[in-house]
Amino acid sequence: MFNSTKQLYNYFIKHVTKLFIITLIFAITIQTFNQLPYNLFNHFSLIHTLTITSLTITILTFYFFNKPRTVYLIDFACFKPPSILRVPFATAAEHGRIILASQPKSIAFQVKIFERSGLGEETCLPHPLHYLPPDPYMIDARDESEIVIFSAMDSLFKQTGINPKDIDILIVNCSLFAPTPSLSAMVANKYKMRSNVKSFNLSGMGCSAGLISIDLANNLLQVHPESNAVVISTEIITPNSYIGKERSMLLPNCLFRMGGACVLLTNKRSQKKHAKYSLVHVVRTHKGSEDKSYRCVTQEEDKEGHVGIALNLDLMVIAANSLKSNISTIGPLVLPISEQLLFLFNLLGRKILKLDLKLYIPDFKKAFDHFCIHAGGRAVIDELQKRLRLSSEHVEASRMTLHRFGNTSSSSLWYELGYMEAKGKMKKGDRVWQIGFGSGFKCNSAVWECNKDIGAPNNSAWDDCIHRYPVNEPEIVKI
Repeated sequence: MFNSTKQLYNYFIKHVTKLFIITLIFAITIQTFNQLPYNLFNHFSLIHTLTITSLTITILTFYFFNKPRTVYLIDFACFKPPSILRVPFATAAEHGRIILASQPKSIAFQVKIFERSGLGEETCLPHPLHYLPPDPYMIDARDESEIVIFSAMDSLFKQTGINPKDIDILIVNCSLFAPTPSLSAMVANKYKMRSNVKSFNLSGMGCSAGLISIDLANNLLQVHPESNAVVISTEIITPNSYIGKERSMLLPNCLFRMGGACVLLTNKRSQKKHAKYSLVHVVRTHKGSEDKSYRCVTQEEDKEGHVGIALNLDLMVIAANSLKSNISTIGPLVLPISEQLLFLFNLLGRKILKLDLKLYIPDFKKAFDHFCIHAGGRAVIDELQKRLRLSSEHVEASRMTLHRFGNTSSSSLWYELGYMEAKGKMKKGDRVWQIGFGSGFKCNSAVWECNKDIGAPNNSAWDDCIHRYPVNEPEIVKI
């Protein structure tokens, strides 16, 4: 169950107090029963009765106060860009040829990426990036933030009926745009939230930041009873358009698109009947010790002084290595015992007996009904499908999200869950595994259990197009 001695040590240190109390209670119980006469019912004294009663009350109290609070997902809303902002392939290719007119190799590279990206004709970019050449300012980035976040928040309030003043915790994650005042302050001010709302603004954490925010919300809800939390995940791409010729920095221009999602969480047991999902597990792993991993997604300046976001072209290798760590952590929590034993025997054979065995990847289809893999690009989805031995149906939501909305960074997992709901696939008891990748290199995952059958929601981001999906995706779309 533990992939390293250090992990076992950390687990022991974290739970040493609980282990000590359980051991003490067990020892007292044994001692009490040793002192009982042979004929228990004839000689059961008052002291024995009081001792056993006290022990029972202590154990129940200990269990009650140490049991984690269940976190419920009431509902979520995804931003739906207006059609006026869409960027079909012809437009993207034309802009590339004009902006990069003196760099034919860069033009050819971008066209090649577009043809193999898995994006469709309806993905959108913010208004300033439609100009020739793009000339975005800070105020334009702020405008994009307001359009994306406020639109999604308005939808969330309409769907749930919650009052902004009932929000106790507010978390906003956006990696590339971190203004002052912060985005969380902007939201709190817009909706006139309470002055004592606990607000957090996360930046620089890449595409997996959405699940980092869920983990933070989960931790806060464990210590603040009867609370509501809103998590906002987005990426503001207005200030990050690149016009140079470095291939690793041209890649984000081809893949990243507008998007954002707002999620309402609560730990109120009274809301269980209204909640769509219950949070089962959140697992965070970080493979940032290598320079290759640390610099997988960075903001850089090229030799000509152009600033852009650089993607490490070995991203698939880094992602696969990071996934291994996440699997070894989440596996014991969700897999049936048969799969855990197969994984354990494989591990012992490779590490202890030094046998030439391939790493055994458990069959996660036995633990989950649905998979949400970060829609970072076709290559990301292909690699994860191969590693986890998933069918085309299992990765349908990820591929269709990439096709319709592009890589929306940390919010892509919510567009995928929205796709499954729009298709009527979510049934009571189903388990969903969300897998996010991001800079650092992080692989984070969350497990949700569906609380009730969910029909196609009204006014969702998929509402006007779900009837057209799934679509056939050729390997290459000629431009």
